[in-house]
Amino acid sequence: MLAVVFFALASAAAAHEVLPAIADFHANDEKAGEGRYAIEVQVNAEAILSGIGAEHEDTDDAPQVETYNKLRLLKPDALAERFNAFIPQFGKDVGAYFDDVRVMPDDITIAVPEVGDTGLVRESVVTLRGVLPGDAQTLRWEWPEAYGASVIRMNPPGAARGEGYSAYLGPGEVSEAISLTATGQQGLGEVVANYLKIGFDHIIPKGLDHILFVVGLFLLSTHWKPLLWQVTAFTIAHTITLALATLGYVSLSPAIVEPLIAASIVYVAVENIFTSRLNPWRPVIVFGFGLLHGLGFAGVLGDIGLSSSHFIAGLIAFNVGVELGQLAVIALCYLAVGIWFGSKQWYRHYIAVPASVAIAVIAAWWFYERVFLA
Repeated sequence: MLAVVFFALASAAAAHEVLPAIADFHANDEKAGEGRYAIEVQVNAEAILSGIGAEHEDTDDAPQVETYNKLRLLKPDALAERFNAFIPQFGKDVGAYFDDVRVMPDDITIAVPEVGDTGLVRESVVTLRGVLPGDAQTLRWEWPEAYGASVIRMNPPGAARGEGYSAYLGPGEVSEAISLTATGQQGLGEVVANYLKIGFDHIIPKGLDHILFVVGLFLLSTHWKPLLWQVTAFTIAHTITLALATLGYVSLSPAIVEPLIAASIVYVAVENIFTSRLNPWRPVIVFGFGLLHGLGFAGVLGDIGLSSSHFIAGLIAFNVGVELGQLAVIALCYLAVGIWFGSKQWYRHYIAVPASVAIAVIAAWWFYERVFLA
């Protein structure tokens, strides 16, 4: 039975999540050519073509889901043909500004992998190529709001991922002016600010599953002591696995992690329904769940990369951003219901239990979806 469950988990995936596009900039190298630039963008081409944008965290929540699922089944040549027809619009939407002057690409191509497991996002690569102005000093990257978030990366020639510049941009954000001549890495302040933002954004607004987990912890009791024990256990745990996973010591497929995160939310919510106090085992169980959530957080850093010179600073900043996001969720819970109704005798009956039931139902559906519908 355990083997069957494990196989089911292994076949599930973060299939329908609208992930950030990952853009790698090249200039005057073998990928771009002398006097030219190339920007390789890892995208979910099906989401772009079907018009599923940043407002949807999951493609299944979008009204265009039927179109998306049909595109997901197309063979590489067929999907490439559909995207090629869209390229004129795509070229207008995406912007590369050199010294604040937009330079249009003269060539846009797409490489589409095989269909493979339809439960997984198919990561196509769109490459924009154009003439690099000879005296250009800076680049600004613009990814349209309708396409969601993006990450822009620029590495010195021959360097590994994370050894140069990387920045996370929310939907519609334009990057700062990135130096084309400096081969050094980002400064400490830039790294800290960037990864604080990434960590916070991974909770609010993107981390709905993590938000529901924290709300579930809050609902057990509005008194600070039970919440403090739980949040402390959760924080220590996800900090451990986040660090270990980022360092490469621990690796677990999202196909397993994501359904188990949903199951952790179900457990916390259901326990809220049957108990009104902090049982001795709950912080221990929350600690175990925190280990899973840490693996979920690590996936974000895996895509962006961390500079070796500021590795610890970036890791700490990301974790602090996550904590600030969690504290913001708790603060909102207190402002919404805690300070007004937390001391009322009917709080548990009319607020804590119904809210926990709702959370359990949502998370149970996520578990089922991530295991059996992916």
